[in-house]
Amino acid sequence: MSVGWVKSSESIGNGQCVEVADLRDGIVGVRNIRHADMGGPILAFTGDEWRAFIKGARNGEFDKFGGTE
Repeated sequence: MSVGWVKSSESIGNGQCVEVADLRDGIVGVRNIRHADMGGPILAFTGDEWRAFIKGARNGEFDKFGGTE
């Protein structure tokens, strides 16, 4: 199965980014682009989990993490 991974247009060109893809059976995968060629780990979320995360991100619930505030 060919998976179309998507990288944010906000990513910088130094490999410090993640990619997201629709996997099978409604699962959303997230991976670190630095490990993509090595078959690195993929975080897997159900569609409901992913939508809850995106909604929280849009609402600013995670802005305090990663030095973004």
